Amino acid sequence: MNGPAPGADRPVPLARALAAGPLVLDGGLSNQLEAAGHDLSGALWSARLLRDRPQALVDAHLAYLRAGADVVTTAGYQATFEGFAAQGVGRAEAEELLRRSVELVRRAVALARAEGMRRPVWTAASAGPYGAMLADGSEYRGRYGTGVRALERFHRPRLEALAGAGPDVLALETVPDADEGRALVRAVRGLGVPAWLSYSVRGDRTCAGQPLEEAFAVAADAEEIVAVGVNCCAPEDVGPAARTALRVTGKPVVVYPNSGERWDERARVWRGGATFTTDRVSGWTRAGARLVGGCCRVGPRTVAELALLLGRDPEPGPPGRP
Repeated sequence: MNGPAPGADRPVPLARALAAGPLVLDGGLSNQLEAAGHDLSGALWSARLLRDRPQALVDAHLAYLRAGADVVTTAGYQATFEGFAAQGVGRAEAEELLRRSVELVRRAVALARAEGMRRPVWTAASAGPYGAMLADGSEYRGRYGTGVRALERFHRPRLEALAGAGPDVLALETVPDADEGRALVRAVRGLGVPAWLSYSVRGDRTCAGQPLEEAFAVAADAEEIVAVGVNCCAPEDVGPAARTALRVTGKPVVVYPNSGERWDERARVWRGGATFTTDRVSGWTRAGARLVGGCCRVGPRTVAELALLLGRDPEPGPPGRP
């Protein structure tokens, strides 16, 4: 089995584990929740369930743990003080919900341990971009018309709340704009929790149109950033982006693309076929990927295939299952 030896409830720092070999990241949280029948159509998306149906999130995290994920991301992507306030949630309760997002992963890990899981697991506290709070699709465009300092002020309080819950890493993800990447690198300084920075991209540029060399360079000298990469992108964009990330920063690379299907915003449906296949993964790891998983429309079945491909030994399943 690759990676750290199983049996550690308190895993080694993620940066050290990534140096030892590739780890398996989970898949899309929203598709797993929707598959279980939950409506995520509101502005808070999956973050609404932090308040209304926390057990649903535990169940979704547990599905990915059973599939073999080494790193599990929280439901914090669209959870912000401003977004909660727009739905009538006060600041104190919003902070509690942010912390709860981390605790729910821990509950899922405890259940997986009771089923016999032995391997170490890292909790990644998800923090989406400013555009996710706006809930208007601008998270896929960037260029909000908001300066770097203002973006830093937006992100810092939420990151402080998440860091206070004690995750193993902060997942600064689906970042469409190098300016926002710069703001996030500033916002995590001094929090005492490492982070990864992951851009949403189209081809060799961020969704905002900046060259990836420029985007990754903002994290090259940041000690707090232990991995850089891409997510919520087409699978075919991963390999070139991973090579650029490694060349520019020298850091381990994180990759978790979408299935390859395309979201039709007007009709609000997914179109096309999936192009995320595990035969691409060896190319990604050769390009520097050390944390590999999936984003939208990538579920536990694909994560289980990734786990086998990356050398994870099967572990006992839940009681009553073969």
